[in-house]
Amino acid sequence: MDNPTELEATNSDVREEVQKRYGEGAKAVEAALCCPIDYDPKYLKIIPQDVLDRDYGCGDPSRYVRKGDTVLDLGSGGGKICFIASQIVGPEGKVIGIDMTDDMLSLARANAPIIAESLGYANVEFKRGHIEDLKLDLDKLSNWLSEHPIKNLSDLEKLEAETLRMKSELTMIPDNSVDVIVSNCVLNLVSDRKKKQLFHEMFRVLKVGGRIAVSDIVSDEESPEELKENSRLWSGCISGALTEMGFVSALEEAGFHGVKIDKYDDEPWQIVEGIEYRSATYLAYKGKQGVCLEKNQALIYKGPWRSVYDDDGHCFKRGVRSAVCEKTYTLMQKEPYKDMFYKVEPNVKIEDVIEWIPSSCEVRVRDPQETKKGSTKITTDPSQKGDCC
Repeated sequence: MDNPTELEATNSDVREEVQKRYGEGAKAVEAALCCPIDYDPKYLKIIPQDVLDRDYGCGDPSRYVRKGDTVLDLGSGGGKICFIASQIVGPEGKVIGIDMTDDMLSLARANAPIIAESLGYANVEFKRGHIEDLKLDLDKLSNWLSEHPIKNLSDLEKLEAETLRMKSELTMIPDNSVDVIVSNCVLNLVSDRKKKQLFHEMFRVLKVGGRIAVSDIVSDEESPEELKENSRLWSGCISGALTEMGFVSALEEAGFHGVKIDKYDDEPWQIVEGIEYRSATYLAYKGKQGVCLEKNQALIYKGPWRSVYDDDGHCFKRGVRSAVCEKTYTLMQKEPYKDMFYKVEPNVKIEDVIEWIPSSCEVRVRDPQETKKGSTKITTDPSQKGDCC
């Protein structure tokens, strides 16, 4: 470990150390920032070697990208994940990389035309910004500053006003504009006091129905303050890591649902003072918000558990017709739940707007008579069936 007395830093100035270290990492490969990752080799063929050599990630979130997606890569670095995603989404998709380090942006931007020429289309752009503030385009702010240098307090007030105007009128990443957010070993670099804002910004820019796929370093225990104050450990993706449960809680608090740990390394990447730091990939979704209406619909949980709870506190018991509102009914037919339930539609569709008024989050049993309400009772004739059931 580096000498702590030489590397002391507070949570407020980690950004400077991160920029410095990753700026150096853009010029020369730094092995200490690398985790071994198996990418699909077919996507690496057209990516220049200088980009491949400066891959400081801990997972492969690009595998969750789909054709036609609008992709946002938080902390895009040299552009490797963006260039892989560019091939997956195709010409009808779009990829946006956000980074704050000039040298990394220069590396990515210099290679973007090379990728576009190989593919026959250009669908990647790189923006300078802080991933915890996706409203402010730092390139635009820098251009404004070059024309309006700060010389006195009045100029500083003008800068503050222009910053607010840009965030409002020239928002870098607009609300509800992104299909999928990816990030590769970057969220841990954001200071603790800005992590909450970071997760809320992610939620803001995602479309309803959008998703995130984030590979990051997480810890099995909380990092003590003496480790957090070591800027070298912080910029090395260690002491700024959230705990395994802390990452889940941050996503839930921001409004995400369907949170899943889709990858979890058995072996720690690093161990510092007995605390294990390892790579994990988290998936989460946006879209459980909305009104609840009664449509006489039901879901049957398949199992294998006796019962499960969703993110709204609904308890689904195996094999039971569970009465749910229209919103929950629709949500459970989408990722990541779609293979967990059988759906039961009412015999007669309800067209009226009937408010769902549950007494609590507990899911009640849907009586079959509710499902059949409004339809004629019939008896089938077995002789009319051509085949066995």
